[in-house]
Amino acid sequence: MPSSTSPDQGDDLENCILRFSDLDLKDMSLINPSSSLKAELDGSTKKKYSFAKKKAFALFVKTKEVPTKRSFECKEKLWKCCQQLFTDQTSIHRHVATQHADEIYHQTASILKQLAVTLSTSKSLSSADEKNPLKECLPHNHDVSAWLPDISCFNPDELISGQGSEEGEVLLYYCYHDLEDPQWICAWQTALCQHLHLTGKIRIAAEGINGTVGGSKLATRLYVEVMLSFPLFKDDLCKDDFKTSKGGAHCFPELRVGVFEEIVPMGISPKKISYKKPGIHLSPGEFHKEVEKFLSQANQEQSDTILLDCRNFYESKIGRFQGCLAPDIRKFSYFPSYVDKNLELFREKRVLMYCTGGIRCERGSAYLKAKGVCKEVFQLKGGIHKYLEEFPDGFYKGKLFVFDERYALSYNSDVVSECSYCGARWDQYKLCSTPQCRQLVLTCPACQGQGFTACCVTCQDKGSRKVSGPMQDSFKEECECTARRPRIPRELLQHVRQPVSPEPGPDADEDGPVLM
Repeated sequence: MPSSTSPDQGDDLENCILRFSDLDLKDMSLINPSSSLKAELDGSTKKKYSFAKKKAFALFVKTKEVPTKRSFECKEKLWKCCQQLFTDQTSIHRHVATQHADEIYHQTASILKQLAVTLSTSKSLSSADEKNPLKECLPHNHDVSAWLPDISCFNPDELISGQGSEEGEVLLYYCYHDLEDPQWICAWQTALCQHLHLTGKIRIAAEGINGTVGGSKLATRLYVEVMLSFPLFKDDLCKDDFKTSKGGAHCFPELRVGVFEEIVPMGISPKKISYKKPGIHLSPGEFHKEVEKFLSQANQEQSDTILLDCRNFYESKIGRFQGCLAPDIRKFSYFPSYVDKNLELFREKRVLMYCTGGIRCERGSAYLKAKGVCKEVFQLKGGIHKYLEEFPDGFYKGKLFVFDERYALSYNSDVVSECSYCGARWDQYKLCSTPQCRQLVLTCPACQGQGFTACCVTCQDKGSRKVSGPMQDSFKEECECTARRPRIPRELLQHVRQPVSPEPGPDADEDGPVLM
């Protein structure tokens, strides 16, 4: 997998790249590839060739690495190549050097050619970008297959084995980075996920990428490695940016990848409210201390701090931070209107914002900051997901809602919601049983046994009547019971309000980027 990384910057790099751009990199007649390629270099560019060859060699060896039984984070490493298993680095290096010299040569040439295309593209940038002449730009005409990992050394069953919840994994991540060609990224992501047998949902825009994908642990590991080495994302993404949970390809019905205006649909153009002006990021540990200080105050309602949940009400209903303000809104695109309608609530306040994985807070905090009424705006880096990894028994109580067929993740035994019918403690969502409704409902086993499986009496009545014709496939975005709720609620100054039932289904939000 080629990379546009270079060891040095300056005119010597440009000269090296321009020389290599004229080479015939498809010539298979070379008896000694390395020697022949070196012969075309002068002394000032051999250093660049040496770097590219080392990069090619390292990437090739990396593709042969196989996960141990413990975890791919374990220091113990194994490599598999040509039907042989290698247990130490020296032996795999010797094998690759002696048996795969031709592949290393062509990989080296590919890296150098990639550098040439990168530089050529950068030269065409506008004068506004002249301060960064080596800004990395994706070669839009490059075949996406060049950016797919080599899986030839793996048994196909290893990539698709994550069908059970114990075998597979779900990744959640986002990366804000200005993209010149989102369509190319879309094509590449589609090919990459299909290549690794991943399912899920990925939103791509000119402002970056937001995705959640599921598959075998081998497949998700390879996906992370590709993302971390990809030129456009490698400087902005790190391994810790990928949140993981038990799951697999079965958590999503299919793979959906699309290009949109926003990677999280707040309903406001990124040109007006940019991700580049967010609130102050707090690590889970720092956020925990802030929440602890807030909760220790005798009169929280008179505090200068607001703990703000940026999620939808059906998410916060089954899990939330103690003492939070949980807006009774149905989708994130209502959040700006909610802020506008309740602006006095935030005046001269320190706002601690949080969401599932962090992405909604990026633009949500930018919007709140732009209003100019808050003392300070903070956001939880990595979201609830990362907080619960460090503090499973901390100040967040209940389940973490996720936008896939699992509906929720459990980190503690707290149940903070109740059955919509009898009021018994219950926090496991199901879809409304009426075919024309897509709302989520909390109904306990006892009530389900009595036939209460719809989100409201209206739907329950409709479900008892036989429906025919195209109505079966006519889904409503909003049920009659949810339509009665205020679209944008106005909060009292004594603000803590908890969500109420019924619960509508997932919208096109952060951690389940539904592609509509």
